[in-house]
Amino acid sequence: MKITFMGAGSTVFARNVYGDCLCIDSLRDCVFALYDIDAQRIEESRIILEAMKKAKNGKGTIECYVGVENRKAALKDADFVINAIQVGGYEPCTVIDFEIPKKYGLQQTIGDTLGIGGIMRALRTIPVMEDFARDMEEVCPDALFMNYTNPMSMLTGYIQRYTGVNTIGLCHSVQVCSNHLLEALGMEDKLEGRKELIAGINHMAWLLEIKDQYGNDLYPEIRSKVDAYINDPEKTDKVRMEYIKNFGYYCTESSEHNAEYNYFYIKSKYPHLIEKYNIPLDEYPRRCVNQIEEWKKEYREMLENGVKEHERSREYASGIIQSIVEDIPYKIGGNVLNKGHLISDFPEEACVEVPCLVDGQGIHPCYVGKLPVQCAAMNMTNINVQLLTIEAARTRKKEHIYQAAMLDPHTGSELDIDTIKKMVDELIDAHGDYLPKYI
Repeated sequence: MKITFMGAGSTVFARNVYGDCLCIDSLRDCVFALYDIDAQRIEESRIILEAMKKAKNGKGTIECYVGVENRKAALKDADFVINAIQVGGYEPCTVIDFEIPKKYGLQQTIGDTLGIGGIMRALRTIPVMEDFARDMEEVCPDALFMNYTNPMSMLTGYIQRYTGVNTIGLCHSVQVCSNHLLEALGMEDKLEGRKELIAGINHMAWLLEIKDQYGNDLYPEIRSKVDAYINDPEKTDKVRMEYIKNFGYYCTESSEHNAEYNYFYIKSKYPHLIEKYNIPLDEYPRRCVNQIEEWKKEYREMLENGVKEHERSREYASGIIQSIVEDIPYKIGGNVLNKGHLISDFPEEACVEVPCLVDGQGIHPCYVGKLPVQCAAMNMTNINVQLLTIEAARTRKKEHIYQAAMLDPHTGSELDIDTIKKMVDELIDAHGDYLPKYI
């Protein structure tokens, strides 16, 4: 069996996925193919993964492929392909995505999922992922493509709509959503045996039901604690708690993410909201700088002291592979096309995050039905931007980029149309060859 990891310079993530596979008997002896365009980073990954394999007594092989000219060889005969690329990296592209909008008065926190940062990130990533897909159609047409790269809904939705590759989008937030909520509100005693239903879109999927092990609805107690949490100046998850207060439900991704997915919290006319909700502006660039430095330190320590014992993570990838290989049931929250109106409020072209069952026959998305109308309305403000960005990537028409930015809740609530167009034009010019040509 062959597992190919695209973007293997993401060493920490590659280590987690490979380490998870080493914890499973049926996967310990697989071929793990690493692909990246950065030779130094892929060599760092190889060294760490080889050390992990030795520590776990793995018998498989680790192969390395560097550069576009070796991409097909990395993918050839793969059974599973995991994608974790970042086109353009922190420098120059993430810096561009933050600094140019800031000139126009548009502030962001993460900029990887929605907003002008998410739009530009999608437009430079989709062509690369489409190249992956075309290669897969040729050299591993039956492989399952597991996408971890953001913006999840835009990238996954494009590949699912416009290629023949069997694709699932995977995130980290569904697994920890209710756990984080109950711990934040001091309800740890309700964690064991809890039951939940989560559905919506990536980074804004709703915790629609949360019950204790006896079937009692936990939302009344949760809602009774929200005001105290929001009024505590030390707390940081306030935007999601405000969602409970104003929309009735908690959502999957963090408050720093959700602060920029709507009209409400990052507003130049209301600067006090930044402090009130503890919103960390420019958070993602800070994380990038810190992660780069932390990885250098961690890499040196691993070379000196060896790899640490790996405990299986909460990432879905190894569980999906194990489920398919061993034909054992497994449940995930996956990003899939809304075919058959899994969520009846949304168009079929939307990429939705819903419960999915996995077994030896593959991945089976579950029907959810209607969402609470206010939750569906919030999701649709994001879906509109996602669909227009996909349209721009497909048609290569600049007007669709303008429209996506104009309809983005945060961008449209802060800037006028002419300013939005000027900002988009400057971003396109600044990204240069990282973007295809738009007309």
